[in-house]
Amino acid sequence: MKILLAVDGSRYTKKMLAYLSTHEELFTQYNDYTVFTVQPTLPPRARAAVGKEIVDSYYAHEAEKVLAPVSKFLLRHGIDARSSWKTGPAGETISRLADSGKFDLLVMGSHGHGTLVNLVMGSVTTKVLASCKVPVLLVR
Repeated sequence: MKILLAVDGSRYTKKMLAYLSTHEELFTQYNDYTVFTVQPTLPPRARAAVGKEIVDSYYAHEAEKVLAPVSKFLLRHGIDARSSWKTGPAGETISRLADSGKFDLLVMGSHGHGTLVNLVMGSVTTKVLASCKVPVLLVR
């Protein structure tokens, strides 16, 4: 099974990893895992002020802060996953990769704010569920 793990470094990512580690049918070295995070795009004026090289370095550094602990956790459990990151709106970017990468399952932690907060602020989870064609396992 080809599984995409969408991570953001929050405690919900940790809950998702804890869930996976207790479900051997999902958490096995025989599955093909990709760990993925999305970095929010900096405002155009900020990018222009500091230059492309600094911005690219910043994005890579921030992504690595999220991906490194997850990769370390997976390696401790015998799973050598690929890591990837992109910049952009999180919900749409995660959905796009899940669909274009032909994943069998997308696993992600959910903050579970509720309907009122989603109505006012939007939600990465809501956007993923609305646009992703791949089955999604939400861990809350």
